[in-house]
Amino acid sequence: MSFDGTIVHAVVKELNNTLLTGKITKIYQPYKTELVFTVRAKGSTKQLLISANPSFARLHLTNEKLDNPSQPPMFCMLLRKHLEGGIIEEIKQLDLERIITIKIRARNELGDITYKKLMVEIMGRHSNIVLLDETDDKILDSIKHLSPGINSYRTILPGHTYKLPPEQEKLNPMEIDENTFIKKIDFNVGKIDTQIVKQFSGLSPQIATEIIYSAGLVNRETLTKTFFEVIDVLKNNKFEPQITVTEKKEYFSIIPLTHLNGTNQTFTSVSEMLTRFYFGKAERDRVHQQANDLERFLKNEYQKNKTKIKKLQLTLKNAEDAAKYRKFGELLTAYLHEIKKGEKHIEVIDFYDEEGKSIMITLDPRKNPSENAQSYFKKYNKAKNSLDIVQEQINKANDELIYLEEILSQMETAAPKDIAEIREELVEGGYLRNRNKKQTKKQKETKPNLEEYKSSSGLDILVGKNNKQNEYLKNKLARRDETWLHTKDIPGSHVVIKSNQIDERTLIEAATIAAYFSKARQSSSVPVDYTLIKHVKKPSGSRPGYVIYDNQTTLYVTPDEELVRNLRK
Repeated sequence: MSFDGTIVHAVVKELNNTLLTGKITKIYQPYKTELVFTVRAKGSTKQLLISANPSFARLHLTNEKLDNPSQPPMFCMLLRKHLEGGIIEEIKQLDLERIITIKIRARNELGDITYKKLMVEIMGRHSNIVLLDETDDKILDSIKHLSPGINSYRTILPGHTYKLPPEQEKLNPMEIDENTFIKKIDFNVGKIDTQIVKQFSGLSPQIATEIIYSAGLVNRETLTKTFFEVIDVLKNNKFEPQITVTEKKEYFSIIPLTHLNGTNQTFTSVSEMLTRFYFGKAERDRVHQQANDLERFLKNEYQKNKTKIKKLQLTLKNAEDAAKYRKFGELLTAYLHEIKKGEKHIEVIDFYDEEGKSIMITLDPRKNPSENAQSYFKKYNKAKNSLDIVQEQINKANDELIYLEEILSQMETAAPKDIAEIREELVEGGYLRNRNKKQTKKQKETKPNLEEYKSSSGLDILVGKNNKQNEYLKNKLARRDETWLHTKDIPGSHVVIKSNQIDERTLIEAATIAAYFSKARQSSSVPVDYTLIKHVKKPSGSRPGYVIYDNQTTLYVTPDEELVRNLRK
């Protein structure tokens, strides 16, 4: 992926076409480094996502539903105070850099017109969103603070004068001519793509590689031609938003990436492309940040149980020698008169053997013949008694593995809002301590928030992405004559079609959703069972989310992220 200056250029062009003169009606901060602006412009309402996420910093329109926290962070409250009700007067990019200025006209508490600037800096882990007073460029606040101790070049703190990030001393490729371009490239040195990135702003290695590839036999004439073909796309806004999929990775761009030799999916807008590309990726990153400790704990517990099972199986194998100990005891009893105290072993005829072969039995020279026989009988009784106990422990550890695997699978598809419910379940199960003992009864009784989908036929489909949601879905929301789906013998989500009359297309779509939200989401031809809710039972005393079912039919489907995204309500 490469959110470079060319992508910013295309996004800014799109935002100017859709949001300019629009009114900011709502601002919320769903996550620590992300903002969502609701803007009413040109007869429609749009959502602008601005992210300073270290891994997925970006800016674009989106139709995704993001949570609006009940307690807004301080930066969000400040933005609401200064910007809600304001009019977007200007959106511009600094040269071809990844720095965007959004100028907003609003009114203060006295009703006087004021001008504010929102500076969006997309710079990887250094990304930031800064609110300025336009009159003096004083910083009102920022989504990330930067003290002098962290950065000696500039300070990003309230009350300080805003200073742009240090210049990279690159040329703006949209303002140069062919002679300037040729002078900046040393054809004798090689590594032309690296030179392009180093000399010209806004161009990522991905774009530079495409320029070299399209040039074919690289020389002054071919390279200059392909370079300015890309620049003409930017100048004339002839963008071709597309995602190129290779065997290992996905890439997005506003020009065809022919050097990747992958399959292309085209989009009608840059924002549509970016929304599709980041669908799930940014969310997974947020989940990883919020639940890194939880994932580590679950994986450790999973490994501990695997190790425990190996040790128990070894114990079980030793316990299975019980019959041998009994035989030794009985043989020694039969041959007591032949054993002399102090002997370390004795060879006797094994009357249990059909061929009457002899057998060597080890003795304890400190014990008399009778005590040696009784010693083997004690070993027999101990091993015999441990068989049932060890097998019970193995079964329990295997059940634990299945449960932990289920939770780990839920973590893979969890949204940030699901993590709290998973933690709560593990606290209730005694796996974790309660980190929030002051949690109110009202908070504890909050209903799980399930994901909702609508089939192509207009039927509602509900998905439980953790055990609390699964139980709530089955016990509270689903009716006896509605259809329940789950991947066959594979950890995954419970899915319910909210209708007693379903068509084949809805069934296939619901099965695809069930396969997507399962451990087999990267596989093909995934088996999914479906049956009516009345055939789904929870055994007494079983773990949360565990059910048994019958009267099922099995479908085979291949998970399809695009379909799942399109069906989401």
